[in-house]
Amino acid sequence: QVQLVESGGGLVQAGGSLRLSCVASGSIFSINAMGWYRQAPGKQRELVARINSGGNTNYADSMKGRFTISRDNAKNTVHLQMNSLNVEDTAVYYCYARRSTAIYWGQGTQVTVSS
Repeated sequence: QVQLVESGGGLVQAGGSLRLSCVASGSIFSINAMGWYRQAPGKQRELVARINSGGNTNYADSMKGRFTISRDNAKNTVHLQMNSLNVEDTAVYYCYARRSTAIYWGQGTQVTVSS
């Protein structure tokens, strides 16, 4: 099992920034990839960004240029730096980790962007 604990969500004004963090613990060996999804009210969960063990990253198109994902392997932590936030970014952000075929999820952290 892998446990994931997110932090860093909150309320921010449009145009502001937030940094989310996710710490993995438990059976963290051979984690292939970590990343973030988000889910806004009434919408499906969508990919935000992911990073694999080699440091390769992928972003959803709407996040490119605004969000940056990074990974600290020594601390088993992944960060999501979010800049130029807008009200459409309001959602619950979930950290995930993939180990082989298993997917693990954090409890989610709320990000609210006010206009």
